[in-house]
Amino acid sequence: MILNMKVIFRTSFFCFAIFCFAIFCIALQSLFFSSCQRTQASDSQETGSLILGFSQIGAESAWRLRNTQSVQDAAAASGVQLIYFNAEQKQENQIRAIRSFIAYQVDVIAFVPIVSDGWMHVLEEAQFAGIPVLICDREINVSNENLYAGFIGTNSKQEGLIAADFLLQKFADDNQGSVRINRPIRIVELSGTEGSSVAINRGLGFRELLDEHNAGTEGPKFEIIYSASGDFLRSKGYELMSLILDSNIEDIDVVYSHNDSMTLGAIEAMKERGIRPGTDIVIVSIDAEQAAIEALRRGEINCVVECNPNQGTNILRLASLLAQGETIPRITYMYSRVFTEWDDLSLILPRGY
Repeated sequence: MILNMKVIFRTSFFCFAIFCFAIFCIALQSLFFSSCQRTQASDSQETGSLILGFSQIGAESAWRLRNTQSVQDAAAASGVQLIYFNAEQKQENQIRAIRSFIAYQVDVIAFVPIVSDGWMHVLEEAQFAGIPVLICDREINVSNENLYAGFIGTNSKQEGLIAADFLLQKFADDNQGSVRINRPIRIVELSGTEGSSVAINRGLGFRELLDEHNAGTEGPKFEIIYSASGDFLRSKGYELMSLILDSNIEDIDVVYSHNDSMTLGAIEAMKERGIRPGTDIVIVSIDAEQAAIEALRRGEINCVVECNPNQGTNILRLASLLAQGETIPRITYMYSRVFTEWDDLSLILPRGY
């Protein structure tokens, strides 16, 4: 009986020793893998690689496609993992995309807001998750600007000012002007998506300079006789211009269009009705797509204000700084140019979009 008890005790002790050794091995293995994961994460951060969630509003124009491609090209060149989402012109899709970026725990979120308002809640969620947000191309309205790190894009109000300045020169009462009209200059405006910062600011800048001019005593006055949103779409530019030309609106001197797609649609509607765009009606457009530059060369557009879509390199540079915990400028404007009928248009290089 005593012998059996000794055997049982030895067997139990041996089993307990094996069990303890197994637990020790598992703990050691877990510690090893945990250390490896931390080392890999550290190595990844040191080499500058990051995960960027990027939400684009859509693919409505050659400009937008080029804007997206510039981000994708810059990400590939930088070795950045890009998670891309096309919102198809719907804010709810963008909000859903941003929330998916948060769930995926990306390092930085960048997005092009289709409209200015309605972003507070989702940006608060990103802030709570500790993910910095970069606003691209279009600006937003939020009561707490600390919800996003900065903005990268073009100065859309300045674009409107440049468009208006061209008209002041075009219709000036001096040797520089080439058109003489002894009445107010009548303008049709094809604006962009309602509620978008670019549509708002291109309209504000344009009106600001014309109002300042109208308050003076020199040159003809300018009057916006019709303004409607064409959503930055060529089809809607065509529809709006067809509606205007078939209505009782008379003596249209100028079409100011917020982007080239709508402009090209409007030109098509004019041609169908025997109107010579650029001659019978002065046309000012924004974006500077290749098709618009070709229309400028043909004399069908009088002025094209560039909105530079090649923002990818700067977006990736700013995202990299944010991923490293750095502070970036609140506003980063892209360099843009203006092309007019008075320029040597042979010097304009292919646009790439």
